[in-house]
Amino acid sequence: MQISWSEFEKIEIRVGTIIKAQVFEGARKPAYQLWVDLGELGVKKSSAQITALYQPEQLVGQQVIAITNFPPKQIGNFMSEILVTGFANADGNIVLAKPDLQVPNGARLI
Repeated sequence: MQISWSEFEKIEIRVGTIIKAQVFEGARKPAYQLWVDLGELGVKKSSAQITALYQPEQLVGQQVIAITNFPPKQIGNFMSEILVTGFANADGNIVLAKPDLQVPNGARLI
């Protein structure tokens, strides 16, 4: 399915730095709760099923690519405000999508 450029421009894909990560206690599937600094957009929360390849302490300080204009989603007792993106590896585990060099928090994919 193809989309138009104007449709693509509606998706806000931004970079942010994980400032806090913790195990999501009570989640149905293993997940972490992440707090991501998105610069002028502030700190936003996300639930991420990335426990197979990452430990919470490894995540703090890493920049990630996130979709910032989906509606918030209630996941258990946690409100996920952004979607942190990634790709499944050969084993089906999620590898985070992130820039290879540091960029300003909140920068939009262009």
